[in-house]
Amino acid sequence: MNRFDYVRAASVAEAVAAWVPGASFLAGGTNLLDLMKGDIVRPSRLIDITRIPGLDSIEPLADGGLRIGALVRNSDLARDRHVSGTYPALAEALLSGASGQLRNAATTAGNAMQRTRCAYFYDPASACNKRDPGAGCDARGGDTRLHAVLGWSAHCIATNPSDFCVPLAALDAVVEIAGRSGTREVALEAFHTLPGDHPETETVLEEGEMILAVRLPPEAAGFAAHSRYLKVRERTSYAFAVVSAAASLRLAQGRIAEARLALGGVAAKPWRAREAERLLIGRLPDAAAWTECAAAALSGAHPSGDNDFKIDLARRLVATAFARAAAGTPDRLPALPASPFAVPVVSSGVHAFA
Repeated sequence: MNRFDYVRAASVAEAVAAWVPGASFLAGGTNLLDLMKGDIVRPSRLIDITRIPGLDSIEPLADGGLRIGALVRNSDLARDRHVSGTYPALAEALLSGASGQLRNAATTAGNAMQRTRCAYFYDPASACNKRDPGAGCDARGGDTRLHAVLGWSAHCIATNPSDFCVPLAALDAVVEIAGRSGTREVALEAFHTLPGDHPETETVLEEGEMILAVRLPPEAAGFAAHSRYLKVRERTSYAFAVVSAAASLRLAQGRIAEARLALGGVAAKPWRAREAERLLIGRLPDAAAWTECAAAALSGAHPSGDNDFKIDLARRLVATAFARAAAGTPDRLPALPASPFAVPVVSSGVHAFA
């Protein structure tokens, strides 16, 4: 392992002041330490932010929104009664990611910052523009089963691995950021970037900036009764998404008043399908609406290799996710949340998780 400095920060100001070129902020470390052990990244300094007070709180806000601190553990967030009852797709996504042990360590900020799980990125012997700009992309022409079908470029076809960020994008979450020039906010939908000519740039964070919190607006609570996250994976436990979808509806007088849709596993960022959402407004919540919405959501997709199956799979998953959302958020999910093969029972509208 590369030699590095270690700094334990006692405040946000201290953490930001400790940053130097090549440094990384350390929270749960579930992704960063793996990357360091594999010699994929070599930070010159680790700035431990885990002792900073106030970053591990879940705060319902006076306006009806929710603020999730950067250090909130995935398991704590998923099991929080307010979160599971008001933002059920968020809890479902969290409980479908990684293993129980990792969820107990992984954090809100770390989840948003995790790197792609592309096998070529993780292999120092492979050319990777994300790891070594200008080196090339051995994924092109390689094993592309899990790679992007939306927003990819000739320089990178990797996907974002986060489950958590998919419903966050659908629900218009905002990322609170701190740096030496002060604080700022960025929509989660815009936080991750597409590869273009510079796949080494994965987020809009500037040098020395760190995530303080993720905030959900009050409008997000309006989807609690009709909100689902579904995930197709090669193993139903402890696997990243081949394709995932967060679908939320607000129904009024038997028709769709508002819809939200974001896809995971298809691009280098959670993919918000706004045009597909608009097509549903005023429609009856039926199979014809879901089929049209799904086609619109994937209208710009094209394979980055031998993965054209993902496009049809994503269409089918979108339709299924909206059908499940229209049926109503279940009171209690099965032991393997987000699996499209597990059909939970819908009843009184008080949400809990097995």
